[in-house]
Amino acid sequence: MSRAIVGMFVGMALAFAGYFGGFGAFLLVAALGAVGYGVGRYLEGGVRREDLRDLFERRNR
Repeated sequence: MSRAIVGMFVGMALAFAGYFGGFGAFLLVAALGAVGYGVGRYLEGGVRREDLRDLFERRNR
């Protein structure tokens, strides 16, 4: 499944959570989605230090 399709599904889930559950549900779905992404990334091939370093370097630019 392409990343665009996955992104579309995540966006739809967040939209439904925000519409039906309010802002608190929106934040909960977003936080659990981030945790799920991290766990999936770890199980898929591990998280390397270089990946984390690149993430923080991009944020500081």
